[in-house]
Amino acid sequence: MRLVLDGGALVANWRALDRLSGKASAGAAVKADGYGLGASEVVQRLSKAGCGDFFVAHWGEAQALAGRVDPARLAVLHGIAPGEEAAARAGFAVPVLNSAEQITRWRQAGGGRCHVMIDTGMSRLGLDWRENIAGLCAGLDVDLCMSHLASADEDSAQNAAQLQRFETVRQSVQAARYSFANSAGIALGRDYQFDCTRPGLALYGGVPCDALAKHVSPVMRLETRILQVRHVRAGDSIGYGATYVARHDMRTATLALGYADGFKRALSSIGAFRHGDARLPILGRVSMDLTCIDLAAAPDLSEGDWIAADLVLPEVQAATGISQYEWLTQIGRRFDRIWVD
Repeated sequence: MRLVLDGGALVANWRALDRLSGKASAGAAVKADGYGLGASEVVQRLSKAGCGDFFVAHWGEAQALAGRVDPARLAVLHGIAPGEEAAARAGFAVPVLNSAEQITRWRQAGGGRCHVMIDTGMSRLGLDWRENIAGLCAGLDVDLCMSHLASADEDSAQNAAQLQRFETVRQSVQAARYSFANSAGIALGRDYQFDCTRPGLALYGGVPCDALAKHVSPVMRLETRILQVRHVRAGDSIGYGATYVARHDMRTATLALGYADGFKRALSSIGAFRHGDARLPILGRVSMDLTCIDLAAAPDLSEGDWIAADLVLPEVQAATGISQYEWLTQIGRRFDRIWVD
């Protein structure tokens, strides 16, 4: 199995998002191993393209990128949990401080350059915008003061409410830069863009909102081999639970791919693969390591041939109800990741 990854599309997506960010510079969220595609490879390509800011979730993710990115421009979004002070002081990334307790730990560890997260409406991570933010942040050397939009991919009044709260906090927190917009937030316009935007999903070919659809190209193509070609007779069932029964004699293929690889069971009997212009439907249930398809539209395929999944992220989200984020980040480690630039 292999993921064929289009480095040119990745860079083009970042450049489009950087351009749409107006006067702000676009960074890149590379947490979850670059949304499943490989953080080191993503950082290498985006750094060459001019991307200056990168965001991960954990200190382990930051350490894995040591030497590949300017440590002053690599942010750890989860901040400093008890026991992580040494990692935070090691100098390979900058912590995003999310609570009064994290600020205290940072001061006690010796302090230095940091970022702060303000919760303006997600009730997830960050200093509550209603707290004494000025007092909590007094004396901190803050590079990025940031918040995160909860509903940027929707036409929601929450977006404007969060913006107003962030503007209020911005008056009381002295920072070198301010950051608010994720991928969909970029499309909300310049009021949301400030100094630095933090796209994630759209970099990797996901489409979080209609406004970005024409600016984003797919980056990932999932391919696997045909393990066996079978001649199924009318009345034969295919796969667990016999959910598909052949109405006529047919030629099928069994593929080396299943839900253990992040290829979701939700695609059972509704998903497909592609061979040229031919659509090859999935037959029955996707199992742990195997998936069966109809070869009627591709009579030239045989055992050992490679075939690509029909996996357009917005389309599979619509078909299955599973978010594009999950499709990307849960792709398994059994795939060879092959970058084509």
